Amino acid sequence: MCRHLAYVGPPVTLASLLIEPAHSLVHQSYAPADMRGGGTVNADGFGAGWYPEPDGPAARYRSARPMWSDTSFTAVAAATRSAGVLAAARSATVGMPVHDGAAAPFAEGRWLFSHNGVVRGWPRSVGGLAAALPVTDLLTLDAPTDSALLWALVRHRLRTGTDPGAALAGVAADVAASAPGSRLNLLLTDGTGIWATAWHHSLSVRTDQHSALVASEPLDPDPGWRPVPDRHLVTASPGTHRCIPLAGTPAPAAAPTIQGVR
Repeated sequence: MCRHLAYVGPPVTLASLLIEPAHSLVHQSYAPADMRGGGTVNADGFGAGWYPEPDGPAARYRSARPMWSDTSFTAVAAATRSAGVLAAARSATVGMPVHDGAAAPFAEGRWLFSHNGVVRGWPRSVGGLAAALPVTDLLTLDAPTDSALLWALVRHRLRTGTDPGAALAGVAADVAASAPGSRLNLLLTDGTGIWATAWHHSLSVRTDQHSALVASEPLDPDPGWRPVPDRHLVTASPGTHRCIPLAGTPAPAAAPTIQGVR
């Protein structure tokens, strides 16, 4: 599968999120703790996205190399600060290409997106969903992969003004119906908020008064980390996060939990 994370809050260096923590993303790339049978390492490329200007578009660094082997990125990460970050380390599904364009994050304007998981029965299972997209979107996919198509499906909804959480939830539900058994942890940020789905894979969230973090695995032993329940959408921003059941999830005994400042 893959490992990914998103952060919003006061400007920090990329290294402080991706390299320096005890269980940082680079550590997860070679020693993940919770792959749930989806591989053993994440060695098929990586990427990071951030915001050079507060109101400007996202910038990206993507590579087909294992994250732990890219010393150039280590230097970039130490010198780059941002108030919003999305990064991922990739474990490619067998048969899918390994090159820079196949690595997350996928981007448009301020949007950054990543997928941790797999679409079962690819590509036939989602042919009908792909056919509903504009032809130019299909011709300009970053790569012929399930993750790139998922981004095209999410992006199409965002372009029509759909709420980010609803866009992720709708795509996850449609793909799960077309390709049962898929793993659909989708992650999205615009640099100020985070939206993510937990669908048959691990996901955790941590918020405090100033920041929010969503990650495949906790980066450190901080007791503020909370697991996101399976088949739930999490929305997070500094000071608060909310977990909402997705379509097909048994109704909870009480209203969706809203967890605020710890």
